[in-house]
Amino acid sequence: MEKLYKCLKCGKTFPHRCRLTAHEFMHSGEKPHICQVCGKGFWQVGHLTRHQRIHTGEKPYMCLCCGRKFNESSGLKKHVRSHTGERPHKCTECDKSFIRKTALVYHKRIHTGEKPYTCPECDKSFSRNSSLRLHKRTHTKERPYQCLECGKTFKYSSHFICHERTHTGEKPFKCSDCGKSFSQESHLSLHKTIHTRETIA
Repeated sequence: MEKLYKCLKCGKTFPHRCRLTAHEFMHSGEKPHICQVCGKGFWQVGHLTRHQRIHTGEKPYMCLCCGRKFNESSGLKKHVRSHTGERPHKCTECDKSFIRKTALVYHKRIHTGEKPYTCPECDKSFSRNSSLRLHKRTHTKERPYQCLECGKTFKYSSHFICHERTHTGEKPFKCSDCGKSFSQESHLSLHKTIHTRETIA
């Protein structure tokens, strides 16, 4: 019979002692695995490994449909639904459906008006924790995303990703009318107005 290691806090069991030890850090609040770049701590080494991809720019998971790359397998899995059209998470209030479960949770707050995340600096409230994190940078001036090519830093990951394309030459946004590709979705949207004007004319 396989020996199981049991957590005394919550009763959860694990097949290996090292898995139990990693789990126990969650209860203690201890974060022994520290990022050498920014100092952020994690209670699981796997979480640190995923986090470090923010700094290295590594994106090992690629979509076979469009070539877009992701730093986590979960991100790729969710992205693939944009190609398949699958939207498994449905709102019971308005029948709107979503690719991601978290998107449904955030959407429901439109109906409830809930804003559970409050800024300790100015008391402004947000429906999403990610929105609060981004807002806090207006107080701290934090710029956690650094380009390894030129050293430029960014407040937001979306700005960092767009900047990276100036070095890689990646153009993931393709016009369905003429096949021209763009590094930013906003550039594609602007380009599409050319075809709209041609159709009207």
